[in-house]
Amino acid sequence: MAQPVRLNFKGHDGAELAARLDVPAGEVRAYALFAHCFTCSKDVTAARRLAEALTGAGIAVLRFDFTGLGGSGGDFASTNFSSNIADLVKAADFMRAHYEAPRILIGHSLGGAAVLAAAHDVPEAVAVATIGAPADAEHVVRNFEADLDTIREDGRARVTLAGREFTIERQFLEDVEGHTLSDRIGHLKKALLVLHAPRDEVVGIDNATRLFVAARHPKSFVSLDDADHLLSDPRDAAYAAQVIAAWAGRYLDEARPREPDVMEDGVTVTETGLGSFQAMVRSGAHRFLADEPESVGGLDSGPSPYDLLSAALGACTVMTLRMYADRKDIDAPRFSVTVTHGKVHARDCEECSKARKENGGRIDRFERVVTIEGDVDEATRARLLEIADKCPVHRTLEAGAVVVTREERVARDTGRESAG
Repeated sequence: MAQPVRLNFKGHDGAELAARLDVPAGEVRAYALFAHCFTCSKDVTAARRLAEALTGAGIAVLRFDFTGLGGSGGDFASTNFSSNIADLVKAADFMRAHYEAPRILIGHSLGGAAVLAAAHDVPEAVAVATIGAPADAEHVVRNFEADLDTIREDGRARVTLAGREFTIERQFLEDVEGHTLSDRIGHLKKALLVLHAPRDEVVGIDNATRLFVAARHPKSFVSLDDADHLLSDPRDAAYAAQVIAAWAGRYLDEARPREPDVMEDGVTVTETGLGSFQAMVRSGAHRFLADEPESVGGLDSGPSPYDLLSAALGACTVMTLRMYADRKDIDAPRFSVTVTHGKVHARDCEECSKARKENGGRIDRFERVVTIEGDVDEATRARLLEIADKCPVHRTLEAGAVVVTREERVARDTGRESAG
């Protein structure tokens, strides 16, 4: 998994919602939007484990704190099930604008009910997965059943949920009572996966039955065996994520436009609009983030430009060494290269040519440390270091290159592009 990206976007009432985007290290097959359980946060154990497993399957996951919870702004007491749905739609809008609209919606507990209700407002989504979800939003009031009379008579009450105190207002009760999920589930028009533990003591297994019966095909049910409601055992969360990734795969492959037989030349780098420097890098089917460290005003969500240049030199070096070793039958099971970059005065650079020293000024210096594993004799090791200097990127850096820049204009009124 690549470095996670911490984000903020505006929720249904304009409050800043705290979010986190977990991105795969390689190609992004699809984006998923995750909704956490009632009074939980995006950082609950189940959410973390699910994100880790899904990114391993090539699926980027955005998880966020609903209004008034976790790191998000706003007042929890003024929220309700409808506002959760609205926050989910806002999250999907944010993903669509800055990355890609979510094609998988995942919800845990009440978050599962919320994604079912919000699904029709996310047309790009092709698959919805629920984990321990209630069949109706009103189920959540069982968490504070002893306080219902007080809430109805006084308009609000302080209730204790999972060891923490929250204010619940009368409008919350009225809102959940007005939501019926069966009609929305019946007209979902998306693949549905229901995951539930038979021994779930918070949301009974009968809820899974009602969800499954209400849905139309394609629909699937998977038992989480002896898992608890919060999937507190990391193995249960990892299993749920692996099942979701495998199940959603067939729908993702069907929905994703086929890539052209010939990939476009070059690498495309586009600003995401997040932070001062964050950019999305696209190379063929591969996508990843580039950024700057926090110390210079970036989000530190990806490697810096010079990190990428160092990575290019390191990658080219190990590939060159591997080609040579295989051709010469050298028993070196693995090569690794560490590259550091810095700017030094030319006169202080021992490795620099006489001409460069005489020119003076500061120059870029890359230091490459090569590790050769295996029982390789000294003469062969010395030869391998010579071969490292023949890597094409090494030669490009030493010889210098010509960069030609031209503009490509986009006509705003038609969307047509023209080269200038």
